[in-house]
Amino acid sequence: MSIELKNLSKSYDGNTLTLKDVSVRIETGEFFAIVGPSGCGKSTLLRMIAGLIPATDGNVLIDEKDVTNLPPQDRNLTMVFQNYALFPFLTVKDNVAFGLKARKVDQTKIDQRVVKALEMVDLAELGDRKPKELSGGQRQRVALARAIASDAKICLMDEPLSNLDAQLRTKMRAEIRELQQHLGLTVIYVTHDQVEAMTMADRIMVLHDHEVQQIGTPLQIYQDPRNAFVGQFFGTPRMNLLETTPNEGQLQTAAPLYFAKPAEIEPHNCLIGIRPVNLTILTDVSDANARIENVEYLGTQLIIEATMDDGQEVRIVQDTEQADLYGVNQRIKIVPNGKFFIFDQKGQRIGQGEEEIEDGTITEAKYALS
Repeated sequence: MSIELKNLSKSYDGNTLTLKDVSVRIETGEFFAIVGPSGCGKSTLLRMIAGLIPATDGNVLIDEKDVTNLPPQDRNLTMVFQNYALFPFLTVKDNVAFGLKARKVDQTKIDQRVVKALEMVDLAELGDRKPKELSGGQRQRVALARAIASDAKICLMDEPLSNLDAQLRTKMRAEIRELQQHLGLTVIYVTHDQVEAMTMADRIMVLHDHEVQQIGTPLQIYQDPRNAFVGQFFGTPRMNLLETTPNEGQLQTAAPLYFAKPAEIEPHNCLIGIRPVNLTILTDVSDANARIENVEYLGTQLIIEATMDDGQEVRIVQDTEQADLYGVNQRIKIVPNGKFFIFDQKGQRIGQGEEEIEDGTITEAKYALS
Protein backbone atom coordinates (compact mmCIF):
# COMPACT_ATOMS: atom_id res chain seq x y z
CA MET A 1 0.00 0.00 0.00
CA SER A 2 1.24 3.48 -0.85
CA ILE A 3 1.21 6.51 1.44
CA GLU A 4 1.09 10.14 0.39
CA LEU A 5 1.55 13.14 2.66
CA LYS A 6 0.32 16.46 1.30
CA ASN A 7 1.48 19.68 2.99
CA LEU A 8 1.26 18.09 6.44
CA SER A 9 1.83 20.48 9.35
CA LYS A 10 1.43 20.31 13.12
CA SER A 11 1.15 23.01 15.78
CA TYR A 12 0.28 22.26 19.40
CA ASP A 13 -0.27 25.86 20.48
CA GLY A 14 -1.57 27.41 17.27
CA ASN A 15 1.56 29.54 16.86
CA THR A 16 4.71 27.40 16.78
CA LEU A 17 4.96 24.73 14.09
CA THR A 18 6.31 21.37 15.25
CA LEU A 19 6.21 20.23 11.62
CA LYS A 20 5.97 22.43 8.56
CA ASP A 21 4.56 21.52 5.15
CA VAL A 22 5.73 17.90 4.76
CA SER A 23 4.94 16.39 1.36
CA VAL A 24 6.11 13.02 0.01
CA ARG A 25 4.80 9.90 -1.71
CA ILE A 26 5.94 6.53 -0.36
CA GLU A 27 5.43 3.68 -2.78
CA THR A 28 4.03 0.21 -2.05
CA GLY A 29 6.73 -2.05 -0.62
CA GLU A 30 9.17 0.79 0.01
CA PHE A 31 11.36 1.01 3.11
CA PHE A 32 11.28 4.72 3.89
CA ALA A 33 13.38 6.18 6.72
CA ILE A 34 12.71 9.46 8.50
CA VAL A 35 15.90 10.68 10.14
CA GLY A 36 16.99 13.73 12.05
CA PRO A 37 18.20 14.97 15.46
CA SER A 38 16.10 14.79 18.61
CA GLY A 39 13.19 17.24 18.64
CA CYS A 40 13.01 17.73 14.87
CA GLY A 41 9.45 16.33 14.63
CA LYS A 42 10.03 12.85 13.20
CA SER A 43 8.04 10.95 15.85
CA THR A 44 5.27 13.56 15.63
CA LEU A 45 5.09 12.93 11.88
CA LEU A 46 4.87 9.17 12.42
CA ARG A 47 2.04 9.60 14.91
CA MET A 48 0.12 11.82 12.51
CA ILE A 49 0.43 9.14 9.83
CA ALA A 50 -0.85 6.57 12.34
CA GLY A 51 -3.76 8.80 13.39
CA LEU A 52 -2.61 8.96 17.01
CA ILE A 53 -2.49 12.76 16.88
CA PRO A 54 -4.42 15.04 14.51
CA ALA A 55 -2.73 17.10 11.81
CA THR A 56 -3.13 20.88 12.00
CA ASP A 57 -3.04 21.21 8.21
CA GLY A 58 -2.58 18.89 5.26
CA ASN A 59 -3.69 15.40 4.33
CA VAL A 60 -2.67 11.75 4.73
CA LEU A 61 -3.61 9.41 1.88
CA ILE A 62 -3.30 5.62 1.95
CA ASP A 63 -3.72 3.92 -1.42
CA GLU A 64 -5.13 7.21 -2.77
CA LYS A 65 -7.81 7.31 -0.02
CA ASP A 66 -7.84 10.32 2.31
CA VAL A 67 -7.57 8.95 5.86
CA THR A 68 -6.69 12.25 7.56
CA ASN A 69 -9.76 12.11 9.81
CA LEU A 70 -9.94 8.34 10.29
CA PRO A 71 -8.99 6.72 13.63
CA PRO A 72 -5.88 4.47 13.79
CA GLN A 73 -7.85 1.21 13.65
CA ASP A 74 -9.33 2.17 10.28
CA ARG A 75 -6.01 2.91 8.54
CA ASN A 76 -4.84 -0.70 7.98
CA LEU A 77 -1.44 -0.17 9.56
CA THR A 78 0.53 -1.36 12.55
CA MET A 79 3.24 0.16 14.76
CA VAL A 80 6.43 -1.06 16.42
CA PHE A 81 7.55 1.15 19.32
CA GLN A 82 10.89 1.90 20.95
CA ASN A 83 9.81 0.37 24.28
CA TYR A 84 8.21 -2.72 22.62
CA ALA A 85 4.79 -1.99 24.24
CA LEU A 86 4.36 -5.58 25.47
CA PHE A 87 1.94 -6.56 28.22
CA PRO A 88 4.08 -8.03 31.06
CA PHE A 89 1.26 -10.26 32.35
CA LEU A 90 0.62 -11.91 28.96
CA THR A 91 2.63 -14.68 27.31
CA VAL A 92 4.46 -14.13 24.05
CA LYS A 93 1.64 -15.82 22.15
CA ASP A 94 -1.02 -13.70 23.84
CA ASN A 95 0.94 -10.50 23.20
CA VAL A 96 1.14 -11.33 19.51
CA ALA A 97 -2.55 -12.24 19.42
CA PHE A 98 -3.79 -9.25 21.42
CA GLY A 99 -4.69 -6.97 18.52
CA LEU A 100 -6.36 -9.80 16.61
CA LYS A 101 -8.54 -10.67 19.59
CA ALA A 102 -9.50 -7.02 20.01
CA ARG A 103 -10.66 -7.03 16.38
CA LYS A 104 -12.64 -10.25 17.09
CA VAL A 105 -10.78 -12.29 14.47
CA ASP A 106 -11.75 -15.98 14.40
CA GLN A 107 -9.71 -17.94 16.97
CA THR A 108 -8.53 -20.50 14.42
CA LYS A 109 -7.14 -17.72 12.23
CA ILE A 110 -5.56 -16.09 15.27
CA ASP A 111 -3.74 -19.31 16.17
CA GLN A 112 -2.52 -19.75 12.61
CA ARG A 113 -1.25 -16.18 12.32
CA VAL A 114 0.49 -16.26 15.71
CA VAL A 115 2.30 -19.52 14.94
CA LYS A 116 3.39 -18.26 11.53
CA ALA A 117 4.53 -14.88 12.88
CA LEU A 118 6.57 -16.41 15.70
CA GLU A 119 8.20 -18.81 13.25
CA MET A 120 9.20 -15.91 11.02
CA VAL A 121 10.99 -14.13 13.87
CA ASP A 122 12.55 -17.36 15.20
CA LEU A 123 10.56 -17.42 18.47
CA ALA A 124 8.42 -20.50 17.86
CA GLU A 125 9.79 -22.23 20.98
CA LEU A 126 9.22 -19.26 23.31
CA GLY A 127 5.50 -18.70 22.87
CA ASP A 128 4.61 -19.55 26.48
CA ARG A 129 7.16 -17.26 28.12
CA LYS A 130 6.46 -13.86 29.65
CA PRO A 131 8.30 -10.73 28.41
CA LYS A 132 10.44 -10.56 31.57
CA GLU A 133 11.94 -13.93 30.64
CA LEU A 134 13.19 -12.62 27.28
CA SER A 135 16.24 -10.65 26.21
CA GLY A 136 15.91 -7.18 24.67
CA GLY A 137 16.35 -8.59 21.18
CA GLN A 138 13.71 -11.28 21.79
CA ARG A 139 11.24 -8.68 23.08
CA GLN A 140 11.75 -6.65 19.93
CA ARG A 141 11.09 -9.79 17.87
CA VAL A 142 7.80 -10.26 19.74
CA ALA A 143 6.82 -6.72 18.78
CA LEU A 144 7.72 -7.51 15.17
CA ALA A 145 5.71 -10.74 15.30
CA ARG A 146 2.69 -8.80 16.55
CA ALA A 147 3.03 -6.44 13.58
CA ILE A 148 3.34 -9.38 11.18
CA ALA A 149 0.33 -11.19 12.65
CA SER A 150 -1.87 -8.13 12.18
CA ASP A 151 -1.64 -8.72 8.42
CA ALA A 152 -1.48 -4.94 7.88
CA LYS A 153 0.40 -3.89 4.76
CA ILE A 154 1.91 -0.76 6.34
CA CYS A 155 4.26 -0.89 9.33
CA LEU A 156 5.36 2.23 11.20
CA MET A 157 8.49 1.85 13.34
CA ASP A 158 9.53 4.45 15.92
CA GLU A 159 13.19 4.04 17.00
CA PRO A 160 12.68 0.25 17.41
CA LEU A 161 16.37 -0.58 17.98
CA SER A 162 17.51 2.27 20.21
CA ASN A 163 17.34 0.20 23.41
CA LEU A 164 19.56 -2.58 22.06
CA ASP A 165 23.35 -2.86 22.23
CA ALA A 166 25.42 -2.17 19.11
CA GLN A 167 25.98 -5.79 18.11
CA LEU A 168 22.32 -6.69 18.46
CA ARG A 169 21.25 -3.56 16.56
CA THR A 170 23.35 -4.67 13.61
CA LYS A 171 21.72 -8.12 13.66
CA MET A 172 18.19 -6.74 14.02
CA ARG A 173 18.71 -4.27 11.16
CA ALA A 174 19.31 -7.16 8.79
CA GLU A 175 16.38 -9.17 10.18
CA ILE A 176 13.89 -6.29 9.88
CA ARG A 177 14.96 -5.55 6.32
CA GLU A 178 14.70 -9.23 5.35
CA LEU A 179 11.21 -9.52 6.85
CA GLN A 180 10.07 -6.32 5.14
CA GLN A 181 11.20 -7.57 1.74
CA HIS A 182 9.76 -11.05 2.28
CA LEU A 183 6.34 -9.72 3.28
CA GLY A 184 6.28 -6.82 0.81
CA LEU A 185 5.48 -4.36 3.59
CA THR A 186 5.52 -0.62 3.20
CA VAL A 187 7.68 0.51 6.14
CA ILE A 188 8.14 4.00 7.54
CA TYR A 189 11.06 3.87 9.94
CA VAL A 190 11.94 6.72 12.32
CA THR A 191 15.49 6.93 13.64
CA HIS A 192 18.12 9.44 14.76
CA ASP A 193 20.84 7.00 13.67
CA GLN A 194 22.28 7.75 10.23
CA VAL A 195 23.74 4.22 10.00
CA GLU A 196 20.30 2.62 10.41
CA ALA A 197 18.87 4.90 7.75
CA MET A 198 21.72 4.37 5.29
CA THR A 199 21.86 0.58 5.63
CA MET A 200 18.13 -0.20 5.67
CA ALA A 201 16.20 2.36 3.65
CA ASP A 202 15.33 2.60 -0.03
CA ARG A 203 14.90 6.35 0.49
CA ILE A 204 15.52 8.75 3.35
CA MET A 205 13.74 11.92 4.46
CA VAL A 206 15.98 14.24 6.47
CA LEU A 207 14.20 16.50 8.98
CA HIS A 208 15.76 19.48 10.74
CA ASP A 209 14.22 22.56 12.35
CA HIS A 210 10.78 20.95 11.78
CA GLU A 211 11.17 21.02 7.99
CA VAL A 212 12.15 18.55 5.28
CA GLN A 213 15.76 19.20 4.29
CA GLN A 214 16.12 16.53 1.61
CA ILE A 215 14.58 13.30 0.31
CA GLY A 216 16.63 10.80 -1.66
CA THR A 217 18.33 7.42 -1.77
CA PRO A 218 21.13 6.79 0.75
CA LEU A 219 23.68 7.32 -2.03
CA GLN A 220 22.07 10.62 -3.10
CA ILE A 221 21.91 11.88 0.47
CA TYR A 222 25.60 11.13 1.07
CA GLN A 223 27.07 12.11 -2.29
CA ASP A 224 24.76 14.99 -3.19
CA PRO A 225 23.68 16.84 0.01
CA ARG A 226 21.36 19.77 -0.62
CA ASN A 227 22.70 21.78 2.31
CA ALA A 228 25.41 21.84 4.97
CA PHE A 229 23.21 20.23 7.63
CA VAL A 230 22.57 17.14 5.49
CA GLY A 231 26.25 16.99 4.52
CA GLN A 232 27.38 17.02 8.14
CA PHE A 233 24.63 14.76 9.50
CA PHE A 234 25.60 11.87 7.21
CA GLY A 235 29.09 10.43 7.25
CA THR A 236 31.54 9.50 10.01
CA PRO A 237 33.63 11.45 10.82
CA ARG A 238 31.35 14.33 9.90
CA MET A 239 32.00 16.63 6.95
CA ASN A 240 34.42 19.49 7.62
CA LEU A 241 32.84 22.92 7.15
CA LEU A 242 35.32 25.73 6.48
CA GLU A 243 34.91 29.51 6.21
CA THR A 244 36.52 31.08 3.14
CA THR A 245 38.06 34.50 2.57
CA PRO A 246 38.20 36.48 -0.71
CA ASN A 247 40.82 35.50 -3.27
CA GLU A 248 40.45 36.18 -6.98
CA GLY A 249 39.76 33.11 -9.08
CA GLN A 250 39.49 30.63 -6.21
CA LEU A 251 38.13 29.96 -2.76
CA GLN A 252 40.59 30.26 0.09
CA THR A 253 40.56 29.70 3.83
CA ALA A 254 42.81 31.92 5.92
CA ALA A 255 45.08 28.95 6.75
CA PRO A 256 45.53 29.01 3.66
CA LEU A 257 43.73 26.17 1.87
CA TYR A 258 42.70 26.66 -1.77
CA PHE A 259 39.69 25.40 -3.74
CA ALA A 260 38.67 25.90 -7.38
CA LYS A 261 35.40 27.78 -7.89
CA PRO A 262 32.92 28.80 -10.60
CA ALA A 263 33.38 32.43 -11.59
CA GLU A 264 29.75 33.24 -10.67
CA ILE A 265 30.34 32.55 -6.96
CA GLU A 266 31.53 35.32 -4.64
CA PRO A 267 34.35 33.75 -2.60
CA HIS A 268 33.80 35.72 0.60
CA ASN A 269 30.20 34.49 0.90
CA CYS A 270 31.06 30.79 0.90
CA LEU A 271 31.50 27.83 3.18
CA ILE A 272 33.42 24.80 1.94
CA GLY A 273 32.18 21.35 2.92
CA ILE A 274 34.71 18.56 2.44
CA ARG A 275 34.66 15.07 3.88
CA PRO A 276 37.65 13.85 5.94
CA VAL A 277 38.45 11.20 3.29
CA ASN A 278 38.91 13.98 0.72
CA LEU A 279 41.72 15.75 2.54
CA THR A 280 45.36 14.73 2.21
CA ILE A 281 48.25 15.36 4.59
CA LEU A 282 51.73 16.35 3.44
CA THR A 283 54.68 16.15 5.84
CA ASP A 284 58.19 17.60 5.71
CA VAL A 285 57.05 20.76 3.93
CA SER A 286 58.07 24.38 4.37
CA ASP A 287 54.56 25.77 3.93
CA ALA A 288 52.68 23.86 6.66
CA ASN A 289 49.20 25.20 7.44
CA ALA A 290 48.02 23.07 10.42
CA ARG A 291 49.02 21.29 13.61
CA ILE A 292 47.94 17.78 14.66
CA GLU A 293 45.93 17.75 17.91
CA ASN A 294 44.97 14.08 18.18
CA VAL A 295 45.36 10.76 16.36
CA GLU A 296 42.73 8.00 16.67
CA TYR A 297 43.23 4.42 15.47
CA LEU A 298 40.01 2.75 14.29
CA GLY A 299 40.81 -0.56 12.59
CA THR A 300 41.61 0.26 8.99
CA GLN A 301 41.19 4.00 9.51
CA LEU A 302 43.38 6.61 11.08
CA ILE A 303 41.41 9.70 12.14
CA ILE A 304 43.56 12.78 12.56
CA GLU A 305 42.21 15.88 14.31
CA ALA A 306 44.07 19.05 13.41
CA THR A 307 43.80 22.79 13.92
CA MET A 308 44.57 24.94 10.89
CA ASP A 309 46.58 28.13 11.23
CA ASP A 310 43.39 30.20 10.98
CA GLY A 311 41.96 28.37 14.01
CA GLN A 312 39.50 26.15 12.11
CA GLU A 313 39.39 22.52 13.23
CA VAL A 314 39.38 19.70 10.70
CA ARG A 315 39.40 15.92 10.63
CA ILE A 316 41.29 13.87 8.08
CA VAL A 317 40.99 10.12 7.41
CA GLN A 318 44.17 8.25 6.44
CA ASP A 319 45.14 4.57 6.17
CA THR A 320 46.50 3.00 9.35
CA GLU A 321 49.52 1.92 7.32
CA GLN A 322 50.60 5.56 7.57
CA ALA A 323 50.27 5.72 11.35
CA ASP A 324 54.00 6.11 11.97
CA LEU A 325 54.05 9.31 9.91
CA TYR A 326 51.89 11.36 12.28
CA GLY A 327 52.12 12.54 15.86
CA VAL A 328 50.51 15.07 18.20
CA ASN A 329 51.80 18.67 17.77
CA GLN A 330 53.34 17.82 14.41
CA ARG A 331 53.21 20.56 11.79
CA ILE A 332 51.60 19.40 8.53
CA LYS A 333 50.16 20.73 5.30
CA ILE A 334 46.53 19.86 4.53
CA VAL A 335 45.37 19.92 0.91
CA PRO A 336 42.05 19.00 -0.73
CA ASN A 337 42.11 15.78 -2.75
CA GLY A 338 38.64 14.89 -3.99
CA LYS A 339 35.10 16.20 -3.99
CA PHE A 340 33.99 19.28 -2.06
CA PHE A 341 30.78 21.30 -1.77
CA ILE A 342 30.23 25.06 -1.79
CA PHE A 343 27.54 26.46 0.53
CA ASP A 344 26.32 29.99 1.10
CA GLN A 345 26.37 31.51 4.58
CA LYS A 346 22.93 30.03 5.32
CA GLY A 347 24.21 26.56 4.50
CA GLN A 348 22.43 26.12 1.15
CA ARG A 349 24.52 24.45 -1.53
CA ILE A 350 25.45 26.73 -4.44
CA GLY A 351 28.21 24.73 -6.11
CA GLN A 352 30.56 21.78 -5.96
CA GLY A 353 34.00 20.86 -7.18
CA GLU A 354 36.68 18.21 -7.25
CA GLU A 355 40.46 18.44 -7.10
CA GLU A 356 43.10 15.78 -7.60
CA ILE A 357 46.49 16.14 -5.93
CA GLU A 358 49.78 14.53 -6.92
CA ASP A 359 52.97 15.26 -4.97
CA GLY A 360 51.25 18.22 -3.34
CA THR A 361 50.25 19.84 -6.61
CA ILE A 362 46.74 20.14 -8.11
CA THR A 363 46.76 18.01 -11.27
CA GLU A 364 43.07 18.42 -12.11
CA ALA A 365 40.30 20.72 -10.91
CA LYS A 366 36.60 20.51 -11.82
CA TYR A 367 33.72 22.60 -10.52
CA ALA A 368 30.11 23.47 -11.26
CA LEU A 369 27.18 25.45 -9.95
CA SER A 370 24.58 23.34 -8.13
